[in-house]
Amino acid sequence: MGLKHEYIDGQTPLDEAEKAGLRIRSIATHGELNEFEQQNIEQAIQWVMGRSFKPDSVFTEAFIRQLHKRMYGDVWAWAGEFRKSDKNIGIDKWQIPTALKYLLDDTRFWHANNIYAPDEMALRFKHRLVSIHCFANGNGRHSRLMADIIIEKIYKLPAFSWGTGMSLSKDVLSLSIENDARAAYLKAVKAADLGDYGLLLKFARY
Repeated sequence: MGLKHEYIDGQTPLDEAEKAGLRIRSIATHGELNEFEQQNIEQAIQWVMGRSFKPDSVFTEAFIRQLHKRMYGDVWAWAGEFRKSDKNIGIDKWQIPTALKYLLDDTRFWHANNIYAPDEMALRFKHRLVSIHCFANGNGRHSRLMADIIIEKIYKLPAFSWGTGMSLSKDVLSLSIENDARAAYLKAVKAADLGDYGLLLKFARY
């Protein structure tokens, strides 16, 4: 039984090789996939909540990949691996390691020199990370959890609410379904694409 994946605005289609990486063969619909991914993500969030993290460990390729694997490894065989196909969004697949290194170098500099206020630093990181689109799937949720780790574990501030009035740990799929919050989120991301982070800063704390 093949996965019938229905995509909504802003989601990245999977190619056939990526779909073949589905570990749970009984999954046939997008709703079922969401349920299994949510369970996996909640396990990853529990792992995050039970630990402390240092900037030197968070701002690394190894951590970025490890977190994605913890979020999706029970569902997708390729979780934690950089995508091997080009998508409708994101940079060329071959540029991912270099672009990510530049982002991590910049982020370490921002943090060490207090270039931005904590919220803006975390959201600039999140925005550039999702723009790179390191993985075949789950980049939005992964980048939001990364931002929460930065703001909560490194800066010791409350996690973002992402337009839901609650933290990502309580509503991990709220921005992965078509609703007003997702529309506002995509509008904020598109504004950030043009260098205006005001909407994203406001949305993340709404």
